[in-house]
Amino acid sequence: MKTPAQANSDEEETILPVAPADLPLEPQPSQQQLREAERQEKPNEKFTIVGLGGSAGSVGALEKFFQHMPPGSGIAFVVVLHLMPDQPSQLAQVLQQNTSMLVLEATDGQKVRPNHVYVIPPDRDLSILHGTLLLFAPEQPRGKRLPIDYFFQSLAKDARERAVCIVLSGLGTDGTVGLKMVMENFGMVMVQAPDTAEYDSMPRSAIATEFVDYVLPAEQLPAKLLEYVNKPLGARPRREVAESASQPAHALQKIFTLIRTQTGHDFSFYKRNTVFRRIERRMNSHQIQEFTHYVRFLQETPSEVEALFKELLIGVTKFFRDKQAFDLLKVRLLPVLRAKPADSVVRVWAPGCSTGEEAYSLAMTLLEAMDGIDPTRHLKIQIFATDINAEGIDFARAGLYPANIEADVSPARLERFFQKTDGHYLIRKEVRDLVIFALHNLNKDAPFTRLDLVCCRNLLIYLSAELQKNIIPIFHYALNPNGLLFLGPSENLTGFQDLFQPLDVKWKISRRSETSSPLPRIVNFPFSLTPQTASNAPANSAMHPIAPRKDGPFASLVQKVLLRTYTPPAVVINARGEILYVNGRTGRYLEPAPGLGSMNLFEMAREDLNYELSGLVHKATATHEDAVADNVRVKTESGYQLLRITVKYLEEVDTLAGLLLVVFEDQPTPRKVRLSKTSLGDGMNKDAAAALEKELHYTKRRLQITIEEMESSVEELKSTNEELQSANEELQSTNEEAMTNKEEMQSLNEELMTLNMQYLSKTEELSMAANDMKNLLDATEIATIFLDNDMVIKRFTPSVSRIIKLLPSDAGRPITHFASNLRHENLAADIQQVLDRLVSIDSNIQTTTGEWYAMRILPYRTLDNYISGTVITFTDISGLKHLEEQLQETSRFANSIIETVREPLLVLDQHLHILTASRSFAQIFEVDADAVRHLSLAKLQGGAWNQPELRRHLQTLLDRQAEEFNGLALTLLLPGTEPREVVVHGRRIMSEGHETGRLLLGVEQKEAGR
Repeated sequence: MKTPAQANSDEEETILPVAPADLPLEPQPSQQQLREAERQEKPNEKFTIVGLGGSAGSVGALEKFFQHMPPGSGIAFVVVLHLMPDQPSQLAQVLQQNTSMLVLEATDGQKVRPNHVYVIPPDRDLSILHGTLLLFAPEQPRGKRLPIDYFFQSLAKDARERAVCIVLSGLGTDGTVGLKMVMENFGMVMVQAPDTAEYDSMPRSAIATEFVDYVLPAEQLPAKLLEYVNKPLGARPRREVAESASQPAHALQKIFTLIRTQTGHDFSFYKRNTVFRRIERRMNSHQIQEFTHYVRFLQETPSEVEALFKELLIGVTKFFRDKQAFDLLKVRLLPVLRAKPADSVVRVWAPGCSTGEEAYSLAMTLLEAMDGIDPTRHLKIQIFATDINAEGIDFARAGLYPANIEADVSPARLERFFQKTDGHYLIRKEVRDLVIFALHNLNKDAPFTRLDLVCCRNLLIYLSAELQKNIIPIFHYALNPNGLLFLGPSENLTGFQDLFQPLDVKWKISRRSETSSPLPRIVNFPFSLTPQTASNAPANSAMHPIAPRKDGPFASLVQKVLLRTYTPPAVVINARGEILYVNGRTGRYLEPAPGLGSMNLFEMAREDLNYELSGLVHKATATHEDAVADNVRVKTESGYQLLRITVKYLEEVDTLAGLLLVVFEDQPTPRKVRLSKTSLGDGMNKDAAAALEKELHYTKRRLQITIEEMESSVEELKSTNEELQSANEELQSTNEEAMTNKEEMQSLNEELMTLNMQYLSKTEELSMAANDMKNLLDATEIATIFLDNDMVIKRFTPSVSRIIKLLPSDAGRPITHFASNLRHENLAADIQQVLDRLVSIDSNIQTTTGEWYAMRILPYRTLDNYISGTVITFTDISGLKHLEEQLQETSRFANSIIETVREPLLVLDQHLHILTASRSFAQIFEVDADAVRHLSLAKLQGGAWNQPELRRHLQTLLDRQAEEFNGLALTLLLPGTEPREVVVHGRRIMSEGHETGRLLLGVEQKEAGR
C-alpha cells in the first residue's frame, strides 16, 4: 500500500503530457487575438473564480466538465494538476478541444479574467493576489508537493465568498486543507463523485472533512455551479442590511434558540456578519431564499441544525500556522522557562483548539525551547487544549494526521515528534501525554488558572466586541505574572493595553502586566470573583464615589504619604549591620563604600558617625533596649550638623524579631557649630578618649573569647561534619533504594495502566456483546430462562412473563417457587434429568389459556465446556397447532367428498404420485386404495396409465399453462383383462385462490357402442 506522499510522486508519472504527435492540436491564439479578446471583454471585478484541482485520472473529468460548461458564464477557471516537472505540458491544448473559452497556460503576473481558463505550468506553484496569478518555484521536493492546497489557500484569501474549489479524481489528499480555507472564507466546495472518479482518494479525503457542499459526477458539476453562482447570489439579501423583510432580527434569534436547544451552545455573541454569512451558505446549499423559511426548515430538520452548528464551528488550522510567529514565541518563552523554579510545571491553555494541530504545535515548540535551558531543573509541561466541538476533540485526542502535513512540519520535527503508520503521521506518545483535550465553553465555563502561556489564535475575530471585552480580562486573570498571551495576526487588544505589554506587534505576542484588572461581572461566568474585582468604577468618577474602607487601598495610600512626609530617615539592620530596609532620604548620613557594592551600615556610614553607630548598635544588641546619642556631629555640604541617633531593638514577632531600627533625626545646630572647621578628632575631650580606650580593651577581650569559642566550634564542626558525611552516605544509599523502588513502581504503574486499558477494552466489548445478546433475545421473542445447577434463576427474557409470572427482582430465587400456566407437572423433574444426563429434552406443552409452546431444556455450557446450569426455551407454536388442526379437518373434509362422489377420482401430487384414490376408482379398476397410495401414476396397474398423451396434459397443468383439460380418450391395457376405453378429465386443485401443487384426475369409462 502506498502512502499519499508516494502516491503523489507516482501519479506525476501517470498523468502524461499529451504529445503533439498523439493529438491534432489547434494552433495557439496569437497575441493579436488575445488583445482583441481582452478589448471586447468588459471585466467584472466581482466575478467568481473557480479552482479545479486534480491528479491521476482527472484529465477525463476536466474534459467532461468543460464540455458541459457554457462559454459565457462570466466565471474564471484555474486548473491545478500534478504535472511532470521535467516535461512540457500540452494540457491547455487538450482542454481547448472541449470548450470555446480561451484556455491559457498561466504566466507570472497574469490578470485573471472571466470566461477564461488558466492552466498551471509544470514545475511551478501557483498563487493569486488581487486577481493576479503569481508563479513560484516549488519549495517542497518532488513527491511531497501540494500545489492544489497551495492555490486553494491563496484563492480563499483573495476571492473569499467569490471562491469556488472543485476536487477531481486523484491519489493522495492534496486539496483537503485548501478546501477548508475556502469554506472558512464563505466560499463553495464541490467534489467529483468518488464512484465516477478513476482514482477516488482525493475526492474521498475531501468528503471526509464534511465541509463539502455538492458531490456530483463531473458532467453534472457545471449545472450546479451555474445554479449556485447565478440564482442564490442574486437572491441574497444585502449583508449591510442586518434587518430586512427577508432577514428579520427575530428570525436570527430563533435560529440561535434552535441551535442552543439542540446543542447547548449560544452563538448570539458571535459577530453578526460572520453568522449571517454562515447561515446564507447553508441556505444557498438548500436553495432557500428567505430567513423565515430557513427557520421553518430548521424546525423540521434536526440534522440541519447539527449541520449549521458545525458550519459555525469551522476551524481551519494547521501545524505551525505562521511559522515565523512560532519561532518568535520560542524566543519569548525562554525567559519564562528559565524563571520557573525547578521541578515546577509550565502550564499552557489553548482555547478553541479545533482538531489539535495548534495545541501539538505548542507542545513541540515548548519541547524545543526546553533544549535551551538546564535539563537538571526537570520542568514539566501541561497544555490544556479546549473546544466546544466534541468531534474535533476526539480527532485531536487520537493524534493521527494525514501525510499532507509534510508541507507544514519540517523533516526534523517529523522525525522527532511523529511516527509514520499506514500513510499517516501519529503524534508520539510523549508529546500526546503533554496535552489534555477537554470540552470547554469559553463563554460560560470557568477558565484555567496559574498559566504561563495562553494561545488563542483566530478565535476572537469571530466574536463580538462585547464578548471580547469579557474574555480578554479572563486571560489576564488566568495568567501568572509575566505570563504570555499569543493571539492571531488579525486580533488585537484594543481597550486593554493596560493589561498586557506588547512584545511583538506583528505576531501579537504580549506579556501580562501587573495592573490590577477586575474580571467582568457577567452571568455567563460561574466562577467567583475576588473582593477587589467586585467593583470596577473609576476612582475619579464623581457619579459613583467609593467609600474608603479601613483596611482598603485608600488607607494604605494615606499611610504611605504620611510616612514619607513626617517620619525621619531610618534603616532596618541586623546584628551584623546589613541594611534590610531604608526609609526616607539617608544620603546625608550614609554613602556607598568604595569597591564592590555592599549594603552594610558600618561601611556606608560617614566617617564622623562610625564611632557612635558602632557603640549604639553594640549597646542595643547587648541590652535589648533602645540606645540614644545626642548632639552627634556629621559633616554635610553646608557644614556640620548635629544629630540624634536612636537604635531601637525590635521585639515584634515573626520577621522583625531581633532586628534593629536606626533612626537619624536632625537637631537644632548653632551657627558657630555649623561653620566650625575643627574635626571630631580635634575636639574630642578626654572622656571620649577614655571611653574609646575602655571600649578597645573590651573589644580585645571579646575578640580573644571569640577566637577560643571559634576554635572549639571548629572542632565541633569537624565532628559534626564527619557525622553528616556518614549520614549523607546513608541517605545516598536510601536514595538509591528509593530510586530503584520508584522505577519499579513506575514500571508496575505502567503495567497496571496497560492492564487497565485492556480491562476497559474488554469491558466495552462485553458491554456491546451483552447489548447484542439482549437485543437478539428480545427480537426473537422466545421466552428463555437461565438456571444454575441448583435450579436458581439467573436471568430471563421479558417474554417469560406470559408463561411464568416473573419479575426482575425474582432473579436469585429457585424456579420451583413459582407456579406456571403450563399443563405440565414434571418441569422440575425434567430439569433435574437434563442436569444428570446432560441430554436435552424437547416437548410440546399447552398452557391453561390454550396456547401451545415447544419447550426445550438443554444444558448451559460455558466456553471451557463446563456445565453451569440449564437453559429453558419456550417457542410459541400456537399458530402451527391451529394450522395443523385446520389441515387435518380440511383433509378429512376432502376425503369425505372424494369418497362420496361416484365418479372414479385420483388425487396426484406435483411428482404425479397418488395421494388418494376414491372408493369408486378402486372398485372399477380393481385396486387396493391403501396399497396404491404414494405410488407413481406411471407404475399403476403395471404401467397401464403411463401414456405420453396423459403425461403431457398433466405436465401442462403442473406448469400452470392450463387450469384443466377434458375429454382425453385413452385405451388402458390392464393386466389380465381386455383393453378399456376411458375418458380422462384433469384439474389443478386450488385453496382459497392459492396453488396447492395437487391435481385432481377424473376417469370416465366409455360405454359400449360409443
